Amino acid sequence: MDSRVYIEIAPFDVNYVNRILEGYEYLGVLTTINPKRATCMIHSTEDTRKEVIEVLNGLDDVTVKILPDRKAAE
Repeated sequence: MDSRVYIEIAPFDVNYVNRILEGYEYLGVLTTINPKRATCMIHSTEDTRKEVIEVLNGLDDVTVKILPDRKAAE
């Protein structure tokens, strides 16, 4: 199973989401794939992937679109 999580967010939210993940003791490491669309890949582990998605979906002040794979993020 792929442990990476692909997301699309507003460009100005990239740093904020990155800081949230850091605040959860580096639950995942965020890498920007397409800066114009603000699509990102979050490196997680198989054990923490579900928790990463839960944290992202729990962000009330950020709209996070979970993407199915890297192709959708490019």
